[in-house]
Amino acid sequence: MKLHPQIIEKKGKNEFVVLPFKEFETLIELMEDYEDLQDLKTAKEQSKRKK
Repeated sequence: MKLHPQIIEKKGKNEFVVLPFKEFETLIELMEDYEDLQDLKTAKEQSKRKK
């Protein structure tokens, strides 16, 4: 995925990033998918410990 960020500086230092909304939505979906995979991994590990 290629991002098109716009960096906004404050007092000469990077302070904010602005992304096109569609890219933002895609990043949110990817982070949620990652969290779901982490939850699944944790559940599998806990299930193995109970046996």
